[in-house]
Amino acid sequence: MKKVCVYGLIGEPIHHSLSPLMHNAALSALKLKASYKLFPLKEKDLWVFLSNIKKKNIHGLNITIPYKEKILKYISGYKTEAVNAIGAANTLVIDKKDKVKFFNTDYLGFIQHLKELKIKPKRVALIGAGGAAKALCFAFGKMKTEFVAIYDVDNFRSLSLMQRFNQIFPEMQFMAAGSISELNLEDKDLLINASPVGMKPDDPLLLNSALLHKDLFVYDLIYNPSETKLLKLARENGLACSNGLGMLLYQGVEALSLWISPKKVPIDLMRKVLEKASLKAAKVRKRRRL
Repeated sequence: MKKVCVYGLIGEPIHHSLSPLMHNAALSALKLKASYKLFPLKEKDLWVFLSNIKKKNIHGLNITIPYKEKILKYISGYKTEAVNAIGAANTLVIDKKDKVKFFNTDYLGFIQHLKELKIKPKRVALIGAGGAAKALCFAFGKMKTEFVAIYDVDNFRSLSLMQRFNQIFPEMQFMAAGSISELNLEDKDLLINASPVGMKPDDPLLLNSALLHKDLFVYDLIYNPSETKLLKLARENGLACSNGLGMLLYQGVEALSLWISPKKVPIDLMRKVLEKASLKAAKVRKRRRL
């Protein structure tokens, strides 16, 4: 009897993830004997888990905070040009020859979502300098964005990101800011939060309304909650804004395409499932606040 192929997500925390819903809906619609699971892991358990993925019949994984960069040190495998440039992977594939391959579908998902939103940024302010921010910087390089200012609470990380991508894309300019005010939002057309700040109810608001202007699009990679304090501030000030649900969709589509090739991924179904789940989660949070 053929075993069920297992796919999943590793990270910590991941209880909020909507990935299982969209992937399992797609796998079911395609009538594949496969399932997608959450694997919340402490770093001390990462090596043992990765050493046994083939025994567990795991054929593919998504990787999220805080392991997008660290996983490349824990297990060896083929890395795409994007993974080498970014220094982070969010997708792992076990091919038919049992070889491990690393991909980054985050940057592809982000580019596709910006296209859907009809955004072509020229000057960007980026908060956060982790694995997700690296993928975005690579995306901006591919999109030939003119200027990217980066702020992180760990100044070393933002400086490292600046140096890395100024070398990869010398025709662009990446700059490390020492504070959020030094991002100089007045001359930016896109502000992105690529940090985890905003996931928890008691997280602080990243900036105040005095720094915003009407031509600034505000994008938060966080999708659960669907409206972070940053997005609420943007909406209340009349700014166009979006959470990262679209990026989640498109990076998931790219990842699933890698896992089940050459089968066609049911994008519309995955979108519908994500939107329904996001709306349901928002209603649950609203009831809890009452």
